[in-house]
Amino acid sequence: MEKFIAHSGKVFALNRENIDTDQIIPKQFLKRIERTGFGEFVFYNWRYDDDGNLRSNFHLDDEEYSGASVLVTGPNFGCGSSREHAPWSLLDYGFKVIIAPSFADIFYNNAFKNGILLITLDEEKIEEYTEKSQSGDFNLEIDLKNKWIKESSGEITPFDISEYHREKLLNGWDDISLTLLHEDKIKEYEEREVPVGII
Repeated sequence: MEKFIAHSGKVFALNRENIDTDQIIPKQFLKRIERTGFGEFVFYNWRYDDDGNLRSNFHLDDEEYSGASVLVTGPNFGCGSSREHAPWSLLDYGFKVIIAPSFADIFYNNAFKNGILLITLDEEKIEEYTEKSQSGDFNLEIDLKNKWIKESSGEITPFDISEYHREKLLNGWDDISLTLLHEDKIKEYEEREVPVGII
């Protein structure tokens, strides 16, 4: 997993509540066994009509949001089933940071495991970011090391995050990497002669 120290990116705001994992990546696209290639299908049913044409009332594919990498959205994002394909698709599309008032628990952990930074802010700040993003030229700078978000105006908003998730992202540690931090102890255990008990 890549280290996440800081990120600057364009904001796309999706002002909806309770976005579940089937809306993030519909079930018909879950046939792949690798983690890549899901980005083109993210929010598919909102982006495309039944004939496969882009919908005019969903703006993710509008030119002004091209390259957006910061998603601002409503509460309880990522609810529903526990499919890990949801963070895979968001990351593959290009979203590095998701900011919302709250996240579903399983999605929250899956996202961090895949290197996406999730930030929880109050609804008032989310509404402010959503309004500013309507221009299509709203960018945020996120500093994970110092735990703040900066706007181009210079305004800074601090955020909280558990040290566990913060350290994993800063160091690029996935679960396997965390295990390998104890490689010496694992090797010592494997090489230790364990006496066989008397039956």
